[in-house]
Amino acid sequence: MDAEGEQKEEQVTRPKPITEAQFLSWKRQKDADTSAKQAEAARRREEDVIAGTVQMNGRELFLHDPSVFDNTLY
Repeated sequence: MDAEGEQKEEQVTRPKPITEAQFLSWKRQKDADTSAKQAEAARRREEDVIAGTVQMNGRELFLHDPSVFDNTLY
């Protein structure tokens, strides 16, 4: 390739810089999508815990059935 061809190729592959406003808009959208996915996963996990289809961790067991941790029986 000649020097002119390399310059044209370099111009084509260089990404266009974004503005701060564009970045902040993208970041807000990404954060909103992430929090929506986390909320949906937490809701599904809570439904599965109530249905008994998944093994609960200690906190979930305490919140679901605190009588399991009642030491007055012993």
